[in-house]
Amino acid sequence: MKIVSLVLKFMPEHADAIKTAVETVPGASVAADSGNGRMIVLLEDGPDYAVPDSILQVHQIPQVMSVTLSYEYSDEAHALEEN
Repeated sequence: MKIVSLVLKFMPEHADAIKTAVETVPGASVAADSGNGRMIVLLEDGPDYAVPDSILQVHQIPQVMSVTLSYEYSDEAHALEEN
């Protein structure tokens, strides 16, 4: 399992369109929208997609000026230790 959070920066007038676009990305959800051009997006991997692919899709959303990875969690190392 992998979970990451991203901080998106954009012009505030594009918030609704960006939120709609984020919600079409596999494993993505909007955790917070500051209302001033910053949004926190959570990404979680799934059976048919990977977090890196979802990050790339978020980068390609029109009107997003920057995407910063702010948190990353993976329990894969723990799963390998158990085997």
